[in-house]
Order: sequence, then C-alpha cells, then structure tokens
Amino acid sequence: MELTLTTLAEDFCFGEGPRWFEGLLWFSDMLGAAVHTVTLGGAMTTLPLEGHSPSGLGFCPDGCLLVVSSEKRQVLHYDGEAVTGFADLSALAPANLGDMVVDAHGRAYVGSQARSGGVILLLDRDGSARVVAEDLDFPNGMVITDDGSTLIVAESLGRRLTAYSIDDSGGLSGRRVFADGLDAPPDGIALDAAGGVWTAMTLGRRFDRIERGGAVTERIEIGDRIAIACALGGPERRTLFLLSSTDAYPERLIGTRNSRVDAVLVEAPGAGWP
Repeated sequence: MELTLTTLAEDFCFGEGPRWFEGLLWFSDMLGAAVHTVTLGGAMTTLPLEGHSPSGLGFCPDGCLLVVSSEKRQVLHYDGEAVTGFADLSALAPANLGDMVVDAHGRAYVGSQARSGGVILLLDRDGSARVVAEDLDFPNGMVITDDGSTLIVAESLGRRLTAYSIDDSGGLSGRRVFADGLDAPPDGIALDAAGGVWTAMTLGRRFDRIERGGAVTERIEIGDRIAIACALGGPERRTLFLLSSTDAYPERLIGTRNSRVDAVLVEAPGAGWP
C-alpha cells in the first residue's frame, strides 16, 4: 500500500518515547522538559516537567503514567493531577536512562544507555528494581509481545535488535538475535501483529519494518531528517506515528524547536506493549 505521511505536531525541541493511550499520542520532549499529547486532529497539550529530561514513557494498568527522568536516573509517576517521584535508579544505572516499556502487570523495563555495558532494569510496582540484562551496546527502544513472553530491544551502537524470554517474575533470559548487521543505528521501535518491528533507523534517515532475521519489508524515507522513535496507535492501531528531528545528537538541538510528529496508515496493526 502507498504510505502517505501527515504532519500532526511541530514546534518542540526533541521528541522521544511515543505512546498511544486513550485516544492521544503521548511523547516526551527531552530538551523541552515536558510531556506532550497530540490528537489525530493535531491538538496539543503540555505537561511541564521542569528540572527533568524526560525520555521513556509507559502506562500502568490503572492508567497512571510513568516517565523516565533521563539525567537524574529516576522514574516519575503522574496520576493525572500531580507528578511525584516513584523510583531512584541511580544506584543500578551505569549511564543515563533512556527508553522504557511497561508490561501488562505494571512492571517497567528501563534501559540504561551505556555505550558498552548497558543494562536493562526491571522496576516492579512496589518501586523495587533489579538488573535483568547486561552487556548491551546502548539499549534503546523496547517492545513486549502480545503473550508477554518476549522482550525485544534495539541496541543502537550494536546495530541490532535483540530478543529475550520473560519469565514469570519478569526476569530476562535466553538472549538471542532478532536482527543483526543493520546498516544504521536503531532507536525507537514498535511491534506489529504480523511480527514485524518498525524501527527508527536514526542516521539512515528512515523508518524500516524489520522481520525476524533482518529482512526489511517496508521503508519510509524522511528526507534530510533524523529518525528518532515510532509507535502504533490510532483506530485499530494501524496509525504509525513517526518522531523525527534535525540532528541525532540532542545537545546540538538545545534552544531549537524543529522536531516533528508525522502519521501514516500501515497494513498490520500494532501488537503487544506498549
């Protein structure tokens, strides 16, 4: 099918962690210290988070929002009225925090983005946390399959997608390659019901749909822009939301407002978490 992009939102600094929830696309503005929402009609709202650099987002079963505070290495909690601290992960995280995925039980997997020796932390509902995966090359976007049995993570500097089995306690094991030898660093990812993983190919300036083994079945070029993250949502979860910027390095974007959210209708609907 022909893929036609529609711009939904502009005029923010650096978008990350898109999530579809209750008719809205939610996403972080890391350098703008805020979380934004946007409707399919383009109407935006802003939740200010002064003093934080928000990154990964995830919704708990009760509808509350968890927000990664990247540089402070914390996770925040938003109940629709107030933002409070939920967990301090600084003692476990070897580097700033990045993306996050929350499973059906309300457990959050949070990546600590060391260039080598990166880890994934499991944050339980009671605020306790532990390391469940180690030795990752800059862990980034994560998804969990519909049956809750598998977590897939993008290793940006490793240029691969890596899969783990999830046990009953939330632990990760059975590390294996989902797709390797990618020709650009993968960033944010989204899983579809046919088993494909839409992947922001950051320096490749495109979004690829990658199947197990590495085959690319669909590609969305975005010109001179940098692909940052993506999410599936909207009616029937067939709207692919694409976050892009003008530079891959956030520090170069301080003070700018050139990031963008585009939307495109795709064939296979979203699946799993987020």
